[in-house]
Amino acid sequence: MFSKNSRYKKLSDTVTSDAQGRRLGSKTLRVVPDVAGTFQHTIEEGDRLDHLAYKAYKDSTRWWRICDANPEFMSPQAMLGKEPMVTISIHVTFPGEGDPPWCDLIRNLTARVGIEDVNIVDDIRLVEREMEYEGDTITYTGERATRNVTVTFNRMNTRKGAIVHEIRALGFNTGEFYTISRVGKKIILPPDVVG
Repeated sequence: MFSKNSRYKKLSDTVTSDAQGRRLGSKTLRVVPDVAGTFQHTIEEGDRLDHLAYKAYKDSTRWWRICDANPEFMSPQAMLGKEPMVTISIHVTFPGEGDPPWCDLIRNLTARVGIEDVNIVDDIRLVEREMEYEGDTITYTGERATRNVTVTFNRMNTRKGAIVHEIRALGFNTGEFYTISRVGKKIILPPDVVG
């Protein structure tokens, strides 16, 4: 039933009952001992789970231990930022008259195949500015606002260029854009203990 490298192979067999009262063969819980300390790894470009497992455990097939220690990620690919779902942030400005067509932008982008989520992010920062008043230079703190559109999409279905084109088609100007990635973020790399 389990491969020779399975974490469940050596566990003893037991019988449990399901909600309908059927008796089912299963395995006992795999209890892992408590270990003191914090074991973290900072994700770098090009990280792979099998390589991390080999560095930590001298066995590249034990990558699942890293997945067990990081349950907030739905897939091993998501943990390292290699899944097909990508989030980009695009700086936008609206040079036209009146209010920017934010509703149209969100509607048009979410209607495209592969786009999962669209958000408008206002980044307001306080900056020091100077102005001349009656011959004196006055320094004051003012606001500088920038707007970004963050788009989460499946890179297998949609390309960044198509997203930028859709934004520009509504009269927005687009500036720099960048991918929001997992590089530099931390994951837990558990110690080599057997439970």
